[in-house]
Amino acid sequence: MRTQMTAADDDADAPGLYQIGGLSAIALGVGYVVIVALYVSVGAPPNDGEAWLRYLSDKTAVWWAILGLSVLTDFLFLPVTFALFGALKGISRNAMRLSATLMGLFVVLDLAVTWSNYASLLTLSDRYAAATTDVQRAGYIAAANYAAALLASRLFAVYAIVVLSSSIFMIGLVMLKGVFSRTTAYLALITGVLGIVSLAGWGVTIILNAVFATVWIFFVGFRLCRLAWRPS
Repeated sequence: MRTQMTAADDDADAPGLYQIGGLSAIALGVGYVVIVALYVSVGAPPNDGEAWLRYLSDKTAVWWAILGLSVLTDFLFLPVTFALFGALKGISRNAMRLSATLMGLFVVLDLAVTWSNYASLLTLSDRYAAATTDVQRAGYIAAANYAAALLASRLFAVYAIVVLSSSIFMIGLVMLKGVFSRTTAYLALITGVLGIVSLAGWGVTIILNAVFATVWIFFVGFRLCRLAWRPS
């Protein structure tokens, strides 16, 4: 088993990686807080396509902001993942490779599926509002129903919550062996468990998963920055 000092020393020559990863993690955490605030301001969206189009009629500006910030946070996961891999590979390279793969899978799926469908609903909402015939409205509603059904499906929960949480859980297991504090490791483990349990559809576990993930990412960011700025 590698010691904490040995694992940290493996990356003593890469403070830039830690600094970029740490600042990205802090920015990611701030982004999550802002997204939650925006989400609360507009209220939870419906599941039905037509209801989505009507719900968005006076909320498109806020939802475009949510979408833009969410895409940014997805990209911010990449430097954070690279920095975590650099900091923890000396403890368990294989576990970090798998967790990094899961994190990358989450980013790709979130960008390709989640936010593309939200963008479709926002675009369709504008067109629905401008439609002048029932035939046009029916076409937009049919397209919106498809996007809304996908976002409400269990598949969405699997990759949007469980894949990310599984990656965080694995990182937490490695963190228990050094470099990061026990608190950071336990936050990761709790986040992972809550994410997996959220498959049952319990709203409270989904909310708690988001809360613990946000707190964890702040802990990660501050620790990575300390690794970057420590004396040589």
